[in-house]
Amino acid sequence: MFTGIVQNTAPIRWESQSEQLKTLSLPLTEQQRSGLAIGASIALNGTCLTVTRIEDDRAWFDIMMESLRVTNLGDLRDGDPVNVERAARFGDDIGGHVMSGHVHATVPVVEVERPENNCIIWFGLTPELRAYLFPKGYVGLNGCSLTIGEVRDDRFNVFLIPETLQVTTFGQVEVGQRINLEIDAHTQAIVDTLNRMREAGQL
Repeated sequence: MFTGIVQNTAPIRWESQSEQLKTLSLPLTEQQRSGLAIGASIALNGTCLTVTRIEDDRAWFDIMMESLRVTNLGDLRDGDPVNVERAARFGDDIGGHVMSGHVHATVPVVEVERPENNCIIWFGLTPELRAYLFPKGYVGLNGCSLTIGEVRDDRFNVFLIPETLQVTTFGQVEVGQRINLEIDAHTQAIVDTLNRMREAGQL
């Protein structure tokens, strides 16, 4: 489980690449390394990955074919930064919303507006995802718990404060980038239940 509060960004390094499997490593902070063991879960750009090796200040992760297909991790190059969050522990503050680290899809950045002291990012939207996104609802974007601003037929936006831009990769976001999206689990459960009831003629 993750909270969607990104702790920092870190540059990745590809260690090996083979058919349908890639391995990367990245440096962790001292706090993130505290008590860390092989098998622990860490979210990179909102994707829950398992630590497979620890050496000095670095952790290694294997990325299998499904994660490469669904997420933007396969787009990364050596040195590219990712948003990092270690799995939440009992007693931690839930400053965002509960997230699983299971990415549903990627969405493209279609526009970036930068009014003074603000940043508004617009993302492309497919009809399949549109049913789960509502103004003022939660969404996970590259591992960040964010509140949805406006939703249109083919796009939606989020408003980012300077702190979010500084701590996460959204400070360097560009039009055309693919961003990992995780639907809020509670919203998905409600929408899917209502759809099943409607199809069964119960609504």
